[in-house]
Amino acid sequence: MQKDDQKYSAYIKILNEELIPAMGCTEPIALSLAAAKARETLGALPERVSVGASGSVIKNVKSVVVPHTNHLRGIPAAAAAGIIAGNPARELEVIADVSDEQCAAIAQFLETTPISVSHIDNGITFDIIVTVHAGASYATVRIAHYHTNIVLIEKDGKRTVDIPVSEEGDEGLTDRSLLDIESIYDFAQTVALADVRDLIARQISYNTAIAAEGLCGAYGSSIGKLLLASGRTDVHTRAKAKAAAGSDARMNGCELPVVINSGSGNQGITCSVPVIEYAAEYHKSEEELYRALVLSNLVAIHQKTGIGRLSAYCGAVSAGTGAGAGIAYLLGAGIEDIAHTISNSLAIASGMICDGAKASCAAKIAESVDAGILGYTMSTHKKNFLPGDGIVGRTVEATIANVGRLAQDGMHQTNEEIIKIMVEQ
Repeated sequence: MQKDDQKYSAYIKILNEELIPAMGCTEPIALSLAAAKARETLGALPERVSVGASGSVIKNVKSVVVPHTNHLRGIPAAAAAGIIAGNPARELEVIADVSDEQCAAIAQFLETTPISVSHIDNGITFDIIVTVHAGASYATVRIAHYHTNIVLIEKDGKRTVDIPVSEEGDEGLTDRSLLDIESIYDFAQTVALADVRDLIARQISYNTAIAAEGLCGAYGSSIGKLLLASGRTDVHTRAKAKAAAGSDARMNGCELPVVINSGSGNQGITCSVPVIEYAAEYHKSEEELYRALVLSNLVAIHQKTGIGRLSAYCGAVSAGTGAGAGIAYLLGAGIEDIAHTISNSLAIASGMICDGAKASCAAKIAESVDAGILGYTMSTHKKNFLPGDGIVGRTVEATIANVGRLAQDGMHQTNEEIIKIMVEQ
């Protein structure tokens, strides 16, 4: 693929839009961002706060620890952290710098300030509206469709940002329909490393660091540690364990940043850490690793285009499939085997649901990475699933489209039931 090709420049832009740093689970952090921007707009410490969130946002905020809050969880904690200590200019690192005094102030704010939370349904999956009040003055900030997309800033009836919000979409982002597996493979082989070096180097640095922390600390259910405690130390087990360990840490309050993919830190970890582990095992060069990670990331993003950023379909499956494809590329697979790896992996694991961000995500990541690697192993032995085997299509693009249909249409009611179950509990 040539630099002057439309797809080349689009793929670079897509990577720059998606591989961004975030601290903490991205849904509560997006909520902190909205709250921080609302407080900044108000110009005073709020006396009361109201938060409206779509069901899928509520699902992903309910159970995870908000970083720098002394292990507080949930929507009020995320809003309070943004209001007291947030720097909206830092977007998904909005609460990366919180002092001990601010941490104490967050707890005090939660005790003394009314914060109401409501489930809103404006016909879009990702929707956050935060309104803060002080005396007769108010400020409202809305984020829609994706985590940093501020579409409304209003103070006392005056709107300084007012972007119309349509149905599901990624307004303002590069056209994802330009992605396809054959072109992604071509791009990974030909991209000038200078165009992606900083992005990929940061992903390697951040995501390996949080994986290592997950194996050292006591986070959540310690899935990564448990996998290694079995006594198995082969690269397959290590790849699963380290990816799971990154999620162990991230879901349970670790204050290290990650480089995300498709709006998710767990997905960013999943499509990178296993590939990095395989590269170390097989003594691959920096260039080989970087190209494999370009492919893994773009394969994951391509799948999520049809699935959507939030759904009842577990995003770890897409990322694990991306990891399987990246590992296949790293070990010398061509386009045919990479395509089979993707279809095989999706045939194995596409029934996994997303029931919110929480400790069990680490176990789902381990299973998804396992499916990605098994999909590649199947392709090397010419034991691929056939078109018509369940959701497997005649081409890899057809299989990916089938999964998007499954997630967006078939699992819509599933998502509603998951949200009802979680709210009832």
